[in-house]
Amino acid sequence: MTQHHILIVEDEQKIALLIQDYLKQDGFQTTIVCHGDQVLPAIKKSPPDLVLLDIMLPGLDGVAVCREIRKSSFVPIIMLTAKVDELDRLLGLEMGADDYICKPFSPREVVARIKAVLRRTRPEPADQKLVQGPLVLDAESRQVMVNDTFVEVTPSEFKLLQIFMSSPNKVFSRDELVQRVQGYDYEGYDRTVDSHIKNLRKKLLVLIPEQEVITTVYGIGYKLNIITE
Repeated sequence: MTQHHILIVEDEQKIALLIQDYLKQDGFQTTIVCHGDQVLPAIKKSPPDLVLLDIMLPGLDGVAVCREIRKSSFVPIIMLTAKVDELDRLLGLEMGADDYICKPFSPREVVARIKAVLRRTRPEPADQKLVQGPLVLDAESRQVMVNDTFVEVTPSEFKLLQIFMSSPNKVFSRDELVQRVQGYDYEGYDRTVDSHIKNLRKKLLVLIPEQEVITTVYGIGYKLNIITE
């Protein structure tokens, strides 16, 4: 089985090496870079399966790096942050990150979270193609299309849309979405779901401006409306 390659972007060498040790014990290949300006060249040289990205970096900070990565790649990104302000953490998600982990953290938690995000990127069975009006989600190719126009979505956004399209008009609570997207309980992730859904709405609104595709059911959660042609 091919080993997953994880790019660790962390300027504190002690933390980077600790994470690397735990990942290697679990069979991962790893590369470490410590400067924001080194990330894009490292990705180009050896494309990773996931980027573990610290927010506080010399050169380009993590949010700026995330923004640059998303211009050309939808590799899964987990952000590491020592900032306690929730808005600072969610800013990275607005730029296209899939998850975040707050410092201090357990290295085992980091490995578990990496595995959870990678599970979401595995191809689904070939027959899983979901259609709602002009919106098509192909689980095998991991593509989302609206009227033959490709919609660029992150792995977390793809999984959320897949959940919604599998049961249109069903209301999903935030807790249920956390469990189904992340595969584990994580305090605070309900706000992360909000951020991913906000991003999805923006992308779909451009191509389906006449309908509200994902509706907020106040006090409960979210649902996908039946989409007409």
